[in-house]
Amino acid sequence: MANPRRISIQLHNHHSTIPLSNHSPPPAVAFLSSIAAFLKRPSAFPFVLSLFLVLTWLCLRVQRTPGSASLRFRAQSQSGRDADADANIARFSAPSLISNDRRGWILNPIGVALDKGIHGGAQICKSIHAGEIRPGAFRGNHRHHTCNETFLIWGAETKFRLENPHIEGKGYAEVSIGAVEVAIAASPSGTAHALINNDPVRPTFFLGCQDSIIDNNSSTTDYKVWEDLLTS
Repeated sequence: MANPRRISIQLHNHHSTIPLSNHSPPPAVAFLSSIAAFLKRPSAFPFVLSLFLVLTWLCLRVQRTPGSASLRFRAQSQSGRDADADANIARFSAPSLISNDRRGWILNPIGVALDKGIHGGAQICKSIHAGEIRPGAFRGNHRHHTCNETFLIWGAETKFRLENPHIEGKGYAEVSIGAVEVAIAASPSGTAHALINNDPVRPTFFLGCQDSIIDNNSSTTDYKVWEDLLTS
């Protein structure tokens, strides 16, 4: 009988070693994690509060930028420009006037015109005229060649027309003045102007200041400038 043979079998397990790389998180993730960890600390509260105040200030500044105001002006203007500037006029609601109390309003039209940038008006008054324009009527529609003129207008729905060669198609700017508004306008020498009462009931009141004496019989004034006013 044969002796059992002890066979020793050595099994060699060949384990292939897979190198494990050290996968670090992306820089952005690491940065955000650091910020999150910082914000959890009590010492982060002053920083968060300061950041909130800065963002609030920036939002308020954006809302008050001149750009938003200019968009509103363009929406109200002709050809993208401010119609009041084209007509060389400034307007106010009566309660907003500087000198206004329970008795009513009072102002210096020459001083206000200069303050508001109304150009080409009279700075001294050598001739002053005041009057009314009844509903449906007009005054002016002429062009003075030897004087500058400043107007104070109030009392009714009124259109003010001023010759302006920069207005394409018409050659003039025209704006409406509200019945509760007070307007100051100027017509430089050589510029035609007209005041038209567009109110169904109330009369327009106006004051005109000229820096020289006008002789209505001379040839220094052109009359009947706009034909559409003669037929209206």
